[in-house]
Amino acid sequence: MIFYTPDIKQSLFLPEEESQHAIKVLRLEAGDKIELVDGKGNYYDAEIELPHHKHCQVRILNTTENYCPQPVYIHVAIAPTKNMDRLEWFAEKVTEIGVSEISLLLCEHSERKVVKLDRLEKILISAMKQSKKAFLPKLNEMIPVKDFLRLQTEGDRFIAHCYEQDKRELATEYRGGEKALIMIGPEGDFSEKEVAMAIENGFKPISLGESRLRTETAGVVACHTIHVINTIKK
Repeated sequence: MIFYTPDIKQSLFLPEEESQHAIKVLRLEAGDKIELVDGKGNYYDAEIELPHHKHCQVRILNTTENYCPQPVYIHVAIAPTKNMDRLEWFAEKVTEIGVSEISLLLCEHSERKVVKLDRLEKILISAMKQSKKAFLPKLNEMIPVKDFLRLQTEGDRFIAHCYEQDKRELATEYRGGEKALIMIGPEGDFSEKEVAMAIENGFKPISLGESRLRTETAGVVACHTIHVINTIKK
């Protein structure tokens, strides 16, 4: 069983929620072996030393730094879907695949203009533990597209849209080895003005294939495409 312990280097105690799960739900006892991740890339073999449902003390047996690192930094900037279940599914799946950062975009055609990050953060943590990763993706507050385009970002930058314009497949446009940022619009797509602004700011227009994909599916496909290309080139 893997537990999320972001402050394990400062305190040898599981967070209260994880302590309760370990002691009250799993009924673990002193001497039981567990695994810990801190979301910063460190993986720990540990054992329970003093079981308590609010502050369970542990002992570190072994530390692995930079555990299962990402082949490259992948940043997906996506417009939240009207149905939160679909956005949560996206967040879970890209974490399992290996995303580094998620930004939420407020677009002209956005159907959802407010997102509470607490629930999404918990889904990211759960998906990180389930997929046995040690890096927790960075999750950013929602930001208008025009403001997002002003941010300084490194690596290759892409915008996926459905307009009949000159654009190439992400799988051929991205060559691997570079950080990648992909913008995914809402169900009604980015506006033509937003696409033009992105291109003016150095984003390359791309397609994710012949099929018209839902927003959350497009986000997963984009992340997986970048991940596969970099895995093959390792």
